[in-house]
Amino acid sequence: MKVTLKVNGRLRTADVEPRKTLLDTLREDFLLTGSHAGCEHGVCGACTVLIDGEPSRACLMFAVQADGYEITTIEGLAPAPGELNVVQDAFCETHGLQCGYCTPGMILSAHALLEHNDAPTRKDIVEAISGNICRCTGYGQIVEAVELAAERLRQTNVPRHVDGTRPNESLGDSTTTDAPKAAHTPHGARR
Repeated sequence: MKVTLKVNGRLRTADVEPRKTLLDTLREDFLLTGSHAGCEHGVCGACTVLIDGEPSRACLMFAVQADGYEITTIEGLAPAPGELNVVQDAFCETHGLQCGYCTPGMILSAHALLEHNDAPTRKDIVEAISGNICRCTGYGQIVEAVELAAERLRQTNVPRHVDGTRPNESLGDSTTTDAPKAAHTPHGARR
């Protein structure tokens, strides 16, 4: 079955079996190997990608179900080839990674959080990454990395939303805090 997916801002086409997962399609057909197969049951978070900006498990979703959604993998976060985005850089600086297997999912989950909330509490951060299991770091440096990335994002003057606003800000009042968006779980994918 032919499927065309919008991945990291580009349309990509592959001929896949209807039962082939989004994770396998990303890795095998599009050679985007940053997302990893861990438990293959949606529990560990190693396969996390962003679907329409929200963390989702690529191992639980068929590639054909992803049609019409914007898919972002870890490879799609970098602002330019050879560069890191602010969250990736913060993970490196705080040693928020060790073996690196869970890191792409952690970074994508943190990125999604910071797109909606550039002043997260420690509780917000822990909740955002709670669907990602790390067996190496003990999570302390991961939380520090997200805090550092949030601090750096607050210090920039660049709006990150299409409407010109920053997270936690509406068009009418720069001090208004928007309520967090509900979790987006497209077609069987699980947070």
